[in-house]
Amino acid sequence: MGLRANATQRQRRLGVELRRLRDVGGLSVAEAASFAGLGAPHLGHIEAARTAIPEAKIRALAAAYGCQNESLVDGLVAMGASTGRGWWSDYRKVLSADALDLAELEASCAGCKTFQWLYVPGVLQTPEYTRALFKGGEPEASPQTMELSVEFRQHRQRMLTGGSLTAFHAVIHEAALHMQFVGAEVMRRQVEHLVEMARLPHVCIEILPFKAAAYPAPFGAPFVVFEGAVPELNTVYVEHPISSPFVSGQAQLAQFSDAFSRLSAVALPPIDLRVEPEFHVRKDSLGLIQHLLYAP
Repeated sequence: MGLRANATQRQRRLGVELRRLRDVGGLSVAEAASFAGLGAPHLGHIEAARTAIPEAKIRALAAAYGCQNESLVDGLVAMGASTGRGWWSDYRKVLSADALDLAELEASCAGCKTFQWLYVPGVLQTPEYTRALFKGGEPEASPQTMELSVEFRQHRQRMLTGGSLTAFHAVIHEAALHMQFVGAEVMRRQVEHLVEMARLPHVCIEILPFKAAAYPAPFGAPFVVFEGAVPELNTVYVEHPISSPFVSGQAQLAQFSDAFSRLSAVALPPIDLRVEPEFHVRKDSLGLIQHLLYAP
């Protein structure tokens, strides 16, 4: 079997995590490879995500590294066993690898936490809102390409409405609800859709108001924290034009997770339709949304 030319984010992450564990265990590539019955070049290819690794070899390496976190090892085995195929596979020839990696992460994560300050998060968007964004951001795209992108983004919402019911927590800056580049009626329907999505028991939506006492995140780019089987396998997706939008370093994961916790702490209480309407006086996220919808 030949070496991979284009590894997915999942495959790259597995290699990075195996290398991290080897570094923690203090073993060279040659020493680690001998424990698992591999050649040093073969293990090098595995850590570089250029080739696959069977379950037995993953467990042998974990034992050699002294890793006693069974949940972490099971998570690595699951990553190695995954085929990476899903509904997103139908788009391989037309969309970017990052878009496909994002869809795979959404389909496999245990939980998702997202912060947005300019747009409504993609998996909460209505088709009309998404279409308006693409028309404004990519005016030269063909109608076919645009509709395909809208369709893809709608399919991504399966993480919220499909069988897995992934725990989803969004902090959205109030600024995103005031943007007029999608048109007033489109925005109104989008805001109403946010309220409807908040009815789902596994969805939490909070609004960070303009009048928040502080902006606690140390960076301005929107981001998504995808929770893995264990915290060590979390992945952060940063919406920024950098070479790779995915972050997996342990120190960086902790930084983004902490930033999201602080953003949530200063945001308004989440949209909760169980609270009596008269108590929503802009003291929580639903109250602010109602003000935006019905204020003259």
